[in-house]
Amino acid sequence: MTIIYAVVLLGILIFVHELGHFLVAKSVGVKVLKFSLGFGPKVIGKTYGDTEYLLSAFPLGGYVKMLGQEDMPSEAEEISESEKHRAYNFQPIWKRFSIILSGPLFNLLFAGVLFFFMIALNGVPFLLPEIGEVNAGSPAFQHGLAKGDRIIQINSTPINRWDDMTAMIHKSPGIEVTLKIKRGDEIIDIALTPEKKVAKDIFGEGKEVGLIGILPSGRSETKKEGIAGAAVLAVTRTWDISVLTVVSIIKLFQRIIPADTIGGPIMIFQMAGQQAAQGAMNFFTFMAIISINLGVLNLFPVPVLDGGHLLFLGIEAVRRKPLSDKVILMSQRVGIALLVSLMVFALYNDIGRLISGKMLP
Repeated sequence: MTIIYAVVLLGILIFVHELGHFLVAKSVGVKVLKFSLGFGPKVIGKTYGDTEYLLSAFPLGGYVKMLGQEDMPSEAEEISESEKHRAYNFQPIWKRFSIILSGPLFNLLFAGVLFFFMIALNGVPFLLPEIGEVNAGSPAFQHGLAKGDRIIQINSTPINRWDDMTAMIHKSPGIEVTLKIKRGDEIIDIALTPEKKVAKDIFGEGKEVGLIGILPSGRSETKKEGIAGAAVLAVTRTWDISVLTVVSIIKLFQRIIPADTIGGPIMIFQMAGQQAAQGAMNFFTFMAIISINLGVLNLFPVPVLDGGHLLFLGIEAVRRKPLSDKVILMSQRVGIALLVSLMVFALYNDIGRLISGKMLP
């Protein structure tokens, strides 16, 4: 079942990516010769109109082949005058840019659509600002906070969620704050000063925050959202994860995030099975996150990726002519070498985790 879930996940995301290229190419009048899920030898195929739709042997990828689309301008096939208006290489830069950009953009839009439906149908769960445990010797312990207390206000700001409460306390190291506590039917005001502590963020970097020494009870509620609210939250969540993806890559290069956290197809297969086992919502959330990663990574200006093609088009727009075949060929070789090296390294990490039995959290 793990393999089935992973194939479904990757198949959908690849289809969405290639569908973006396909639909925009069709919409601007470019002739699409092939639409393939997978690479390598054809397994099955059927031609409808101008396009042959294929399922190919190797499922980790896909492609859209357009008339006149070649990596090297000099290798473009001879195209009759009657067909030039439908050939990719005879299109103005803005059309070619739109076709290339549409693949990653569709992955980001697809993630947003998944988030929208999950939020609209299920709402947004959140932890209540209710204390489940108080650490001995902490400011909360010294000022009498107890299990079951609910924080309803900090200074003059109403508190409805645990995250809202922690955000305010984290921003107040060494600064006195006034908590309004609901304890049963009683309302109590408690003034205390959060301790200055160094806590690690999601990247493992130390950051000074304020802490008062409490843990959540684990009780939660779900806030239902209307169409507009779900749309806003879906866009916000997609944007936040996109930014987090870019920052994570930067942190990898800065060696703040360990290189052994990089995962490849084996890790994706394992995690797809794990998330599916925990329920449909977990699986679709994981799919959305992978879709965002696929979209963002494809926009990086690495030759052979969509971002590399966009970079070449940008240079062509400035120079008013394409780069030479020699420069493109050299760039493509560098890009392929980088991608192959990354894939080998990711596979090495995957195999290492399998042997050690260690999985990413």
